Amino acid sequence: METLLETRDLTIAFGGHVAVDGVSVKIPKNRLTSIIGPNGAGKTTFFNLLSGQLKPTRGSIRFKGREITHLASHARTREGIGRSFQITNVFPGLTVRENVRLAVQSRMGIRYPMWTRADGYPELEEKTTHWLEKVRLLPKAAMPAKNLTHGEQRQLEIAMLLALETELLLLDEPTAGMSREEVPAILEVIRLLREEGERTILLIEHKMDLILSLSDRVLVLAAGRLLAEGTPEEIMKDERVQSAYLGGDAHAP
Repeated sequence: METLLETRDLTIAFGGHVAVDGVSVKIPKNRLTSIIGPNGAGKTTFFNLLSGQLKPTRGSIRFKGREITHLASHARTREGIGRSFQITNVFPGLTVRENVRLAVQSRMGIRYPMWTRADGYPELEEKTTHWLEKVRLLPKAAMPAKNLTHGEQRQLEIAMLLALETELLLLDEPTAGMSREEVPAILEVIRLLREEGERTILLIEHKMDLILSLSDRVLVLAAGRLLAEGTPEEIMKDERVQSAYLGGDAHAP
């Protein structure tokens, strides 16, 4: 399989605490890879290194074969890396359509005067509609984003990342804070993206049933180190994982 993202000896220390410790992994292109691990394992810190929010103490990050270790986060976005956070990041005062339109506009490099109607750009509107359909939000396009449910705001955030035409989606606990009723909709969006096979998805998640049903590969972090990697089935049978993460029970939630 072709590698899209690779880390080599990726490490970051805060004073005497090593949060990510010598992690070397290869993330295959157009596959869904999940990252699991106990609280404090370094999962979100690892994401922050990949997306450019943090700079490593040592080690390197390569994306599409190119060294990006010292690129700023906005430059990584231009390269094709999109990141969602545990707290949704949308413009609450704008409509759903306007949120996605801004992302499409940014990607297309369109700048128009404030008094110009956006719908004067048919390609812009077509792309906006396409991404809204992709995440099942077109019926709510005219609704202010602040009126969406938490789960729907997650869907909108993914639509905005897709509109930027990102090749790598970094999804940090996309179901966090959702009601049980909201989870299926966001899972269906992620499942659709995986089945299309046009993007690489790196996912942090605690729900093991989700991990098992969606993942092509799983990485396990513990105390900042890579403990194990493999298919979901291999990971669930790994005694080290059961001990460190699942408390000895491979079927624990």
